[in-house]
Amino acid sequence: MAKNTKVSAPAVAVSTEAPARTVINKPESKVPRNPHTHEEILTGAKHHNRTSRIASEFERGLNFIKRYEKSVTIYGSARFKQNNVHYKDARALAARFAKEGYAVVTGGGPGIMEAGNRGAREAGGASIGLNIELPFEQIINPYVTDSMSFYYFFSRKTTMSFASEAYIYYPGGFGTLDELFEILTLVQTGKIRKIPIFLVGSDFWAPLEEFIENVVMRDHGAIDKKDLQLYTVTDDHDLILKTILSSPVYK
Repeated sequence: MAKNTKVSAPAVAVSTEAPARTVINKPESKVPRNPHTHEEILTGAKHHNRTSRIASEFERGLNFIKRYEKSVTIYGSARFKQNNVHYKDARALAARFAKEGYAVVTGGGPGIMEAGNRGAREAGGASIGLNIELPFEQIINPYVTDSMSFYYFFSRKTTMSFASEAYIYYPGGFGTLDELFEILTLVQTGKIRKIPIFLVGSDFWAPLEEFIENVVMRDHGAIDKKDLQLYTVTDDHDLILKTILSSPVYK
């Protein structure tokens, strides 16, 4: 495990394609915003400029991520501080990915996302943030080396779903769980290729794994036994690296 050395925060790499914005580094759940209304969604769907913007975000996002031949995406709580054990672990693991030539992709926010970007940058690797923009702000941590900002959460989410050769999930809240089950569903249904999915932090994931196996599969038959092989719960960095390095890289 790498030592938790103190470094000064580098300048944020903000996409030149977006207007200049105030950069904030806090969980999205803590940022005030007005919820979408039914009427607003219907109006937006009928508005040509709105649909063009959505299509543009999908195209820009997928082209942006294609610039990196191989990458690993890291998810996890935005609430963890740098003294948190999972923050430290994600920082160390991201550094190992970077040293193997993998870009590290996160949602660009604080917590585990910051830890992933920080570890990659400190190791001299590509540290990517796919962040979200608000009317006058964008949420991004200070350790990214390249970034793209999204207005729509779903286009950002789709870009992250097709971004990498492996997905790493640290403990997190509703957002992390949402991302996990979406990726599992996409792999299960064949919408994306089968790729390594690791749930790191067995203190957090072991109870969920038990629930999935005993309740979801055994008691209710809602999934097949083979679906349990879609992911691996482990804290073993060597196993994670060995699996990813032996997995094919898709362009």
